[in-house]
Amino acid sequence: MKPLRIELKTSPHLKQAGSVEHIMRNVVYALLPICAFSIYHFGLSALLLILTTTLTCVATEHLFNRLGRRENSLSDYSAIITGILLALTLPPAFPLWMAAVSAFIGMSLGKVLFGGMGFNAFNPALVGRAFAQAAFPGAISTWTVPGHPDRFTEVLPSTLTMPFTTPPSVDAYTGATPLAQWKFEGMFTETTDLLLGLTTGSVGETSALLIFLCGMYLVVRRLINWRLPAAVLGGAFLTAGVFYLLDPAYYPSPWFVLLSGGLMLGAFFMASDMVASPVTPWGVWIYGLLIGFLTVIIRLFGGLPEGIMYAILLGNAASPLIDHLTQPRPYGKRPPPRLRDALSALRQRLKPKDRRPAAPGKEGA
Repeated sequence: MKPLRIELKTSPHLKQAGSVEHIMRNVVYALLPICAFSIYHFGLSALLLILTTTLTCVATEHLFNRLGRRENSLSDYSAIITGILLALTLPPAFPLWMAAVSAFIGMSLGKVLFGGMGFNAFNPALVGRAFAQAAFPGAISTWTVPGHPDRFTEVLPSTLTMPFTTPPSVDAYTGATPLAQWKFEGMFTETTDLLLGLTTGSVGETSALLIFLCGMYLVVRRLINWRLPAAVLGGAFLTAGVFYLLDPAYYPSPWFVLLSGGLMLGAFFMASDMVASPVTPWGVWIYGLLIGFLTVIIRLFGGLPEGIMYAILLGNAASPLIDHLTQPRPYGKRPPPRLRDALSALRQRLKPKDRRPAAPGKEGA
């Protein structure tokens, strides 16, 4: 009989081989079909927008690596992902110089300022998107109707706008997004159009079905935690469902909330940022439900029709606190006392002591 052999190892106990480069490279692979569909949908303007933000992010990281005398970090694909995600959240007619400035701000303030890869407190692509929302409100609220017949032979008039000049009018190409139509006109878009991407919107948010399939590629490969997108989508669905039951004629259905806007893209590719999201099991659920809840609340009661960007940034800010409050109890450590035991001990401490004089003949006993 062979003797039993027990092998003891210290943490971390990795179950599969992996690296940052491997994970990030697969995220790029998952984003490529979304980019291809957006280029087919909006033409050369979408292609130039994706190239501009991606190249700007790569150049910004290279510049700060040289200035800080750091080793080359471009091989981890994180700058490429930031550039692609930023472009996918922008309107197709967004001027390229504004996109370049937003990409530079997103990389420098959202990533480099915090120390680079692994130290960013917020998703860099959303930092750039938030800057664009604040700095260029007119351009970022101009949406383009998809499928223009000349989209592969010419760019939209505002795409090549010179820096610090007013973009030309693109009224002949514009249209409202499904969320804007619902919020400002009371109109609802067909579910089939939302699934297939037959609507206007940001470059990469139109086809909910394609985004879901690309996100599931990462889930199946176990490159992102499935609980996170499930919590985000579940939180949005439940919150929207409550309001829909209260007044179906006014509030949108939960399915419209899930399939419209950037919720699907944010749930799979932005809220799942490995650095800016919690790592504890309970923390992931709380974080995702919080983002889904805030997205719906901002959409229903905020001044803007979309809320996923601010919801994820607020979730990023709360992530360290969520991680701290949901830390699992180390093995062997005694659990904290129950509230009843704590109150009982407090009463014993506050109970007045017996100050009656001692019985005669017992002094000094």
